[in-house]
Amino acid sequence: MVHFLHPGLSPRTLVPPDAQKDALGCCVVQEEASPYTLVNICLNVLIANLEKLCSERSDGTLCLPDHWNFPQEVADRFLGVMTWQGKLTDRTASIFQGNQMKLKLVNIQKAKISAAAFTKAFCHHRVIELDATAVHTDLAIPDIISGLCSNSWIQQNLRCLLLNSASVPRDSRLLFFGQLTGLRILSVFNVCFHSEDLANVAQLPKLESLDISNTLVTNISALLMCKDRLKSLTMHYLKCLTMTKPQILSVIRELKCLLHLDISDHRQLKSDLAFHLLQQKDILPHIVSLDISGGSCVTDGAVELFIRQRPAMQFVGLLATDAGYSDFFTAKQGLRVAGGANMSQISEALSRYRNRSCFMKEALYRLFTETFSMQVTMPAILKLQKNCLLSLTNSRILVDVPFDRFDAAKFVMRWLCKHENPKMQTMAVSITSILALQLSPEQTAQLQEELLMAVKELLAIVKQKTTENLDDVTLLFTLKALWNLTDESPAACSHFMENQGLAIFIKVLETFSESAIQSKVLGLWAFCHLLTNRRNNIAEVRELSSKLVTEDVLKHISSLLHSKEMEVSYLAAGIIAHLTSDKQPWMSQDLQRTALLQDLYATIQNWPSSSCKMTALVTYRSFKAFFPLLGNFSQPAVQLWALWAMYHVCSKNPSKYCKMLVEEEGLQLLCDIQDHSKADPQTQQIATSILDDFRMHFMNYQRPPLC
Repeated sequence: MVHFLHPGLSPRTLVPPDAQKDALGCCVVQEEASPYTLVNICLNVLIANLEKLCSERSDGTLCLPDHWNFPQEVADRFLGVMTWQGKLTDRTASIFQGNQMKLKLVNIQKAKISAAAFTKAFCHHRVIELDATAVHTDLAIPDIISGLCSNSWIQQNLRCLLLNSASVPRDSRLLFFGQLTGLRILSVFNVCFHSEDLANVAQLPKLESLDISNTLVTNISALLMCKDRLKSLTMHYLKCLTMTKPQILSVIRELKCLLHLDISDHRQLKSDLAFHLLQQKDILPHIVSLDISGGSCVTDGAVELFIRQRPAMQFVGLLATDAGYSDFFTAKQGLRVAGGANMSQISEALSRYRNRSCFMKEALYRLFTETFSMQVTMPAILKLQKNCLLSLTNSRILVDVPFDRFDAAKFVMRWLCKHENPKMQTMAVSITSILALQLSPEQTAQLQEELLMAVKELLAIVKQKTTENLDDVTLLFTLKALWNLTDESPAACSHFMENQGLAIFIKVLETFSESAIQSKVLGLWAFCHLLTNRRNNIAEVRELSSKLVTEDVLKHISSLLHSKEMEVSYLAAGIIAHLTSDKQPWMSQDLQRTALLQDLYATIQNWPSSSCKMTALVTYRSFKAFFPLLGNFSQPAVQLWALWAMYHVCSKNPSKYCKMLVEEEGLQLLCDIQDHSKADPQTQQIATSILDDFRMHFMNYQRPPLC
């Protein structure tokens, strides 16, 4: 019944349910039970087999078979599904070159494509609408405008341009929209968009709808240039305005053609602009939609009076205000209210504020309060809260809120393997990565079946993303999930190796050079090595060490040891330290082992202080895996890394790690290094300085003095 549990691969175009008219959800039940359209099923199959069906150009991009032609409506839909599934890249976007596709409505939301690929693939079509919301930084707004303006037909006929959350390079100052003379709708929500850009946009001869929410605009006076044609103005959370309230209201008063105005704000800002607007009698005579959610000092009486003076109003946004509770808002026919007073208002808010986290949190809180004691199932409401899994991805909820994390992890890991659509897959992976660290090793051990399925599925995702050369957020979450699942889990490490995890991760390192990806790959390997060095470790995991000593692994780790990114170098060094500490896997490679140890020692000598900052703080549940390294006096490089690592985390979080060192009886090992006659002088010196610093932290613990 709930849409996010539907096994389909792509969304249907659905009208949000009306919780007031369809409280029992009759329409929702019928809608959710209906099959996906034949067109969508065919498009999904086509996209899944695109590599097989297309030929490859000399530059590596894909080309459709010569005899294929797509009608405009199907081409638009095909592109939309590709984008939604995360399959639009430079390689695949090239199928839209030429005349086999005829596009009008171009949707490239969140796609990672270059400026050159964008221009070649889309800017020769007769595009009337372009949605480039949150497109990757490889395609910046100036590049988009330049590409569009390269086609004179688009200049005159492009009606709608959505650039929400798109990037603007630092060296770009003014965004030139002036050539897009046919533009009627422009949205630059959450964009580096200044007052000078607004002045440029306001001169567009056909502009009717403008969204400048969460931009850097300080003065809206330029809107007076389009006062006779602007019908919709959205300026939610316009936090940089320097105008006084009378100055703002004087501009709004001149916009006599406005039918929709959104001046909603984050409640924490305590803006009273809406309060002053409601007092004006000679303003917004034709308004039909007014959003003032989040405004302070907004009362039922003021809103009611404003609406009575403008009987044509059809919508008012009142969420996170003190208004919306009087009988007037229930009795007024034809008026929709987004607020928190009742279920109807909450459902309207959930429908309208999907892209505004501050209001979604407020609406979900109100929904929880409203439904806490509800006895009747309401599918229409459940459908609007269908993103409850998205709410779970909030790390604060997963870490701090008390609930049964074991059952939650079991459910999400099973659900991950159901091959849901890409967005739901990303959420499941994200939740798995966080919950994995919340489980004890004993709990993880109880999830044998789920663990095997999850590791296998996560590796399949990594393999797919690597094949597609797509380093998106799902890949990062997946690598993190695998890293966290292998922490303190011999079974997960074994599953990783049995499912060609090593070969897949080597391919990742060969494909991507980003430090965030490298560190996660090394982090997982590091935990595999940590387990191989446990004194009480099971035999199967100890055998992993020999499997990890391969030429490919050594080549990549040796190279990454010299990475400029401290976190990458640190993790690579940790793997080398653990690998070389055991002579058994190196019986025929002793010279190579010696060279690695020398390189490790020299590299650590060039590192900054152990208290230096890294991109992300590596965390450990125990220091016990370090203790065999600390006792290895024949290999000072190994000792040196272990000391550096322990001191690093202790200096960052002394309350946790200094206490851990005392409770796990690791202090004596440090003292042994300090006093040992065969200890390396450099290692001895570092151990002494560490102990000196530790003494200051240990003052808080009632333990015997050190050495």
